[in-house]
Amino acid sequence: MIRLSAGRLDRIVTVGAHCDDIAIGAGGTLLTLCLARPGVRVDALVLSGGGSEREQEEQAALAAFCPGADLRLTVLKLPDGRMPAHWDEAKAAVEELRGQTDPDLVLAPRTDDAHQDHRALAKLLPTAFRDHLVLGYEIVKWDGDLGRPAAYQPLSPEIAEQKVRLLQEHYPSQRHRPWYDREAFLGLARIRGIECHARYAEAFAVTKLTLDLGD
Repeated sequence: MIRLSAGRLDRIVTVGAHCDDIAIGAGGTLLTLCLARPGVRVDALVLSGGGSEREQEEQAALAAFCPGADLRLTVLKLPDGRMPAHWDEAKAAVEELRGQTDPDLVLAPRTDDAHQDHRALAKLLPTAFRDHLVLGYEIVKWDGDLGRPAAYQPLSPEIAEQKVRLLQEHYPSQRHRPWYDREAFLGLARIRGIECHARYAEAFAVTKLTLDLGD
């Protein structure tokens, strides 16, 4: 297993189609980054859920997942399940976000995610963040779309447990879902951990990566 560092991370962008996408897909990575880099700037954009209880959940959850960070969260009101039909609005939101920050890292959905909202957002990211490291997080679902990731962020057992606890604590609207439980979240993290010689991990797709091996 080859380990590469992204260098100094001062600014992070993370985006989700729905409230809880970011926390499910990259919550452990955010916890790891923010605990290691107090004061890091995190710009978060969520396309749906604005003005509802879901937005309130997201505000509290991301504050907990980004301890000590300079968190700037925007939650829009695009309709759940209809993102492709609202391409122009989503694209404008992503471009506005790009105009506000030049991040060192972008955390986003995967381009091959089976959910149409996730996939549409993922395909928008390269149009605005053209020269940035974009890691595509995964969300387990009934579609069975989990693949072979290219990048891993190991999680300590403490971080993995904290992620699960925060997911259960901050998203009560999702607790009734059959897949939303401790076994699902820790189980996937354990499998990804095995794949990168760690106890737990979050895994990501990488569409394009430029190396600089001459320095």
